[in-house]
Amino acid sequence: MKKAITLRHAVALYVSSVLGSGVLVLPGLAAKIAGPSSLIAWVFLSVASYPFAYTFASLSARMPESGGVYAFAKESFGLHAATVVSWLFALWYIAGSPAVTLIAASYLAYAFPMSRVDLYLVAAAVIVLTFVVNYRGIRFSNRVQLGVVTAIIVMLVAAVVASAGSVKLKNFAPLFPNGYFPIGTAAALIFWSFLGYENVSNVAEEFTNPQRDFGRSVAISVVLIGALYVSVAVVTIGTRAYAAGGSVAPFAEIFSRMLGKYGAAGTAVLAFFIIFGASNAYTAGLTRVIYAAARDGGFPRTLAHMNRETNMPDRSLLMLSSLAMTMLIVFYIFNSDLQTALLIPSGAAIIVYIIGSLSGIKLLHKSGWRRSLPWFALVISVVALPFVGPLIIPAVIVSLAGFGYGFKLRKRWIITEQE
Repeated sequence: MKKAITLRHAVALYVSSVLGSGVLVLPGLAAKIAGPSSLIAWVFLSVASYPFAYTFASLSARMPESGGVYAFAKESFGLHAATVVSWLFALWYIAGSPAVTLIAASYLAYAFPMSRVDLYLVAAAVIVLTFVVNYRGIRFSNRVQLGVVTAIIVMLVAAVVASAGSVKLKNFAPLFPNGYFPIGTAAALIFWSFLGYENVSNVAEEFTNPQRDFGRSVAISVVLIGALYVSVAVVTIGTRAYAAGGSVAPFAEIFSRMLGKYGAAGTAVLAFFIIFGASNAYTAGLTRVIYAAARDGGFPRTLAHMNRETNMPDRSLLMLSSLAMTMLIVFYIFNSDLQTALLIPSGAAIIVYIIGSLSGIKLLHKSGWRRSLPWFALVISVVALPFVGPLIIPAVIVSLAGFGYGFKLRKRWIITEQE
């Protein structure tokens, strides 16, 4: 692997991995559920995201290796658990990538007349674009990611600043219009916005200075991401944009105030940049997970192939992109509900977080308050899991399949060693 990821590239990967489609819709949805008190949930989860970020970053700095949580699980619990993690990561990407690209296409459809076929073609184009960018190698992907994240931050800050003058204190009262319980419901919904801190660990082997840059990039990213989320939530509530934004609240309303008749186009451009950035970051990270697992036999060994020119796992990239495109076609044929499509990978993600948190508890030997952070990450993950509901079943099935594949692999290795 090429050592090409510096501090600024790490921050770009963190921001684009975490600051995904959630920032486009969840501030408005949370405000509709809990009113102004949804800000409490945003602030709490912004702070609570640090244990996840700290745990994964500390594990990566301790032993920089491609695969992230896969590598942590292998060291902590053996090849069986690691194989389960790699299969869950694959489900996470294959089901989640087409769902997220459909969100980007839906925002474009809001601004420009598009048929259902056009919408899916745009989603397919995003998958192809992320494939092309990643196929060029991590250096090219880093440059693209840095530019995309810069554009995202500029547009979000512009939206917040432009709307600040319309924020009115009276819109924050009453603070608890629906009581206290909806804050928990909003927090459960908002939780999905903070998934992504594990993704940068997947490319830890490509950091130029992991011991120095992981800690710094996590601190910068947690503050930056939290500030952006809370700022957008404040503007959404203070302007009541969530009450007027319609299906793409709150940004349709915010950008309409900024750009007038060009507001819909501004919303579409912002959405496309954000979702392409998240897709590109996850593609870069998860191809490394599949590559690492294939090296150990958790997937067919043919996937453990490195392109000599670009030093990237090209066959893993091809497999993930092809299966994501296939899943997009399945979504089209069965006209799948977007919420269902997003909750399936969310179930896989939470199980991965549980295993990653347990790895942190076992491997990290910190003193003082830092010792409790992996435990805190574990508790948050376990509490969030039941909210997935019956859609956790695909993740459970894939976990069992991965465990069975790993058991078969171990048995084959024992026979080989005896021979």
